Amino acid sequence: MWDNYYLWLKALHIIAVISWMAGMLYLPRLFVYHTQVEKGSEASEMLKVMERRLLRYIINPAMIMSFIIGILLIIETKLGAPGGAKWIHVKIGLLLLMVTVHGILARHRKQFVRDANIHSARYYRILNEIPTVLMIFIVILAVLKPF
Repeated sequence: MWDNYYLWLKALHIIAVISWMAGMLYLPRLFVYHTQVEKGSEASEMLKVMERRLLRYIINPAMIMSFIIGILLIIETKLGAPGGAKWIHVKIGLLLLMVTVHGILARHRKQFVRDANIHSARYYRILNEIPTVLMIFIVILAVLKPF
């Protein structure tokens, strides 16, 4: 029974994380496109809708599910116990950085809604790389469990 429960949790966690990362990688790309259209244009308004839906219906729920299931996995495996694996603490630190990036993206979306974006396409291209780098380190920690 335990193995089946654990494997289901693990599978659902991976699905939620993939969904979260897909959105975290796509939203800054939409921002790049948004910087290249005229404020108030039909294209700008369409991008606002796309950005809102992506954040509200994919990124936010996927992040919440990733955390809920991740916490259940930590509880079930006792990784967070005193004297437990140190890699999980580093992973949680990196996840907090990912949540910070998530918040930054949400703030930028609100700026686009108000037609108050002050950043360039280059800025959003660079911002787009941060979730990728964090994801690489998080996956390495989760798979290799180096310490």
